[in-house]
Amino acid sequence: MVKTTSPREAQYDIDPVYLERWSPRSFLEKEVPEEVLLSLFEAARWAPSAYNHQPWRFILARTKEDREKILSFLGEYNRMWCKNVPAFALILSKTENETGPIGSHAFDAGAAWGYLSLEAVRKGLATHPMTGFDFEKAREVLNIPADYAIDALIAIGYRGEKEALPASLQERETPSARRPVKESVFEGSFGNPVK
Repeated sequence: MVKTTSPREAQYDIDPVYLERWSPRSFLEKEVPEEVLLSLFEAARWAPSAYNHQPWRFILARTKEDREKILSFLGEYNRMWCKNVPAFALILSKTENETGPIGSHAFDAGAAWGYLSLEAVRKGLATHPMTGFDFEKAREVLNIPADYAIDALIAIGYRGEKEALPASLQERETPSARRPVKESVFEGSFGNPVK
């Protein structure tokens, strides 16, 4: 078992960065230096993608004006805890190119998000992905072309104290557990457990 500062425990030997990554809601109202922030997108740039299409795109919002645009289409629940978030990134994926549809666009954008989130942990940052927002309003407010899918919105910043959150959110401000590996991996056919 790998031990970290996280209350999580791995069943198999993995790098602790995976256990340290979780999605807090309490963020400090503290700007992330540009060099640090852009290093997350540098990590995302190196994610694998089918045929090297690299369908992911990010719309970064770090100025007060751009963050206000993001808050304008967030659902009420997410708006409640996002007011201190210093940077947001909306993840998009290009759904087609000159040869036709890109069937793996969302899968590839998900890989880029994974790389970004792990680099954030390495840099001492927290990230929280969410889909609790009005996708069509986001498309309109941010001028997103029709051939780009909106995949998720990421809050990026330095983690704050849980006591800074409304009482209703404080009990959820902890890393969540995961089901055991053998409940997710089948061998040979669906439902056949790994021995």
